[in-house]
Amino acid sequence: MRRTTHARGGGTERDRPEAADLGWDDSLYDGPAHAGGRPGPDAVPAAHGQTGQTGHSGHSGHSRDGVPAVADGRDGTGDPTGQGLAEAAPPPRRPGGGRRMLRWSATVLAVLILGTAGAGYLYYEHLNGNLEKDLLNLGDNRLDKAAPDADGNRPLNILLLGSDSRNSAANVRLGGARADAGRKPLADVQMLLHVSADRKNMSVISVPRDTRVTIPRCTDPEDGSVYGQTSATINTSLQHGGPGCTVATWEELTGVPVDHFMMIDFAGVVDMADAVGGVPVCVRDNLQDPKSGLRLKAGETVVKGERALQWLRTRHAFENGSDIGRARAQHQYMNSMIRQLKSGTKLTNPGQLRGLAEAATKALTVDEGLGSVGKLYDLAGELRKVPTGRITMATMPWTEDPQNPAAHLIPEPGDAEQLFSLVRNDIALDGKDRGKTGRKKAEPSDPAAPPAEIPVTVQNGTGTAAQAAVPGRAAAVAQQLAGKGFTRAAADATPKSQADTTVAYPTDELRGDARAVAEALGLPAGAVRPAPAGAAQVTVVIGTDWRTAGAYPPEKGAGEKDDKAPESADALGGDDTSACMDVNPRHTF
Repeated sequence: MRRTTHARGGGTERDRPEAADLGWDDSLYDGPAHAGGRPGPDAVPAAHGQTGQTGHSGHSGHSRDGVPAVADGRDGTGDPTGQGLAEAAPPPRRPGGGRRMLRWSATVLAVLILGTAGAGYLYYEHLNGNLEKDLLNLGDNRLDKAAPDADGNRPLNILLLGSDSRNSAANVRLGGARADAGRKPLADVQMLLHVSADRKNMSVISVPRDTRVTIPRCTDPEDGSVYGQTSATINTSLQHGGPGCTVATWEELTGVPVDHFMMIDFAGVVDMADAVGGVPVCVRDNLQDPKSGLRLKAGETVVKGERALQWLRTRHAFENGSDIGRARAQHQYMNSMIRQLKSGTKLTNPGQLRGLAEAATKALTVDEGLGSVGKLYDLAGELRKVPTGRITMATMPWTEDPQNPAAHLIPEPGDAEQLFSLVRNDIALDGKDRGKTGRKKAEPSDPAAPPAEIPVTVQNGTGTAAQAAVPGRAAAVAQQLAGKGFTRAAADATPKSQADTTVAYPTDELRGDARAVAEALGLPAGAVRPAPAGAAQVTVVIGTDWRTAGAYPPEKGAGEKDDKAPESADALGGDDTSACMDVNPRHTF
């Protein structure tokens, strides 16, 4: 495998470039972050911007000296379905910020295209050679894989990234700012795609690019540079060693274990977006945006080419004139495009498909676990199982950052955690899983044995990429259980890491025992779930939600009653054909 050389840039790291420096003409970085404001000047640590340092701006091809090619950095299976060993499955018309969503659109298109294009062995090998590959997670610690459902199937979490890298002549031409060619890229589009364990629903969560988060300590596997833990905007995480650091940042932010990532830059995106033949969008009034150049009459219009680009980059002309409004317009576009593709009305010409497959594989950087066309094909098969009506797109609930309200956001307390908790527990955002806890509940036929007869293993999973494990938590909880009669409870030093405290059972016959343990600890019913393959007895994993001594915090179980995305997430369903954007009265004609 290979790795493309990307310019890290010499000299001292400078402040974030102005919009004009980036070749954008709509002041995308003016004002508050939620109104398209410029990211704050959060500098990458000086030690990593010293004169003469070279390297990359977007990683690829991590099978090199001293770093073996592994499937996904955890179990070595390379299983794109996320089901584990037991279930292993087979020229820009106008520059602008909308290209961020085009990059994400192209990512989805790439999967769909590669899942339908037919080609011979040699052609597949050629396409495999196009793909760039990078390590999945650059943090010091990684969350454990998502737990399986009652049937032994695992959910699938894929991080979709849009990079503004200018690591090639084509990217400089598409993105503008020739003087910025050596700048390390930003991940200005970040969306987590969650496919349920039963493959019956899919959730997509966007995080605004200027959200201030904890970026954990990451090590660049190419040159060994270490980037210390910091608090900065989430789009800068890509500059801390590559997409694997963005993955580590998402795991820290959401508590959701990421199975794969797919990253795409400028190259090939416009052609791929244009080739779908047009996507229907809707506005409630006549719209004219002098910044993007978009002009539409009220009602539905099929947009493609330059007009599609204008739609995706328009911000000022929508009702609230912000990046949040633009995100909803982009979600509308994506849902509409997915409906078109799944209905079979687009991309039916074999020659067109081959051209798109060529462009897609050249534009993609993926983790090693998705590092072949065959694995992408398998992934496409998993995505095709999801009905359009069970696709929900949402934006992380946010509020202004008290440290920098004019430029940054932070997750909205309560609502953001509710959204992330739904994904962690494999509950659909659309509310159609009402009453589901994500796991099969114990039935009356699953009686528990007397506490003194139940062997219980207790593990400490309180450590994350940004937090060391709390010493002694497993022993403390085992002692707590012993005090309630579970005298066979014992601590186990096996390293673990997960957001939610769980009680897992290895067989259906022990489900009642697990429920008894959960009740003794004051855990919610949703904490009881099937154990991964290989477990021999009931196992408690203490998550990051219970880092402090004493009883399990009662408020942690309150979210179990929440069975859909909060209103602040601005969720949009994949089958909502009535979606239509409100227009800013100042931008009508």
